[in-house]
Amino acid sequence: MSLTDRLRHRVRIESLAVTRDAFGGVIEAWAPLHDSVPAEIVPLSGREFLAAQATQASVTARITVRYLPGLTALMRVVYGATVYNVEAVLPDPTLRRHLTLMCSTNLRS
Repeated sequence: MSLTDRLRHRVRIESLAVTRDAFGGVIEAWAPLHDSVPAEIVPLSGREFLAAQATQASVTARITVRYLPGLTALMRVVYGATVYNVEAVLPDPTLRRHLTLMCSTNLRS
């Protein structure tokens, strides 16, 4: 199966934008960097754990996208209502055709 066939999800890649308000206060907000990026999302592991008297769920996923320059681990990927925090960006070692994003997400808080 080719890479094009596997990229069946459409995701949004966002970066953290830091601005200042009229009083000099810092405002942090997520800004869209790339909309409707073809991607493949593969859940790698899931775990539930007890934290602060509340059950938490965490999922680790591998997201593959076509090569986009400038993607870093300081960004996030949004697919529907799920937000994936990018933990690492792994380039294609030979051809620069795709990037593999190692991501995590908290499903419940």
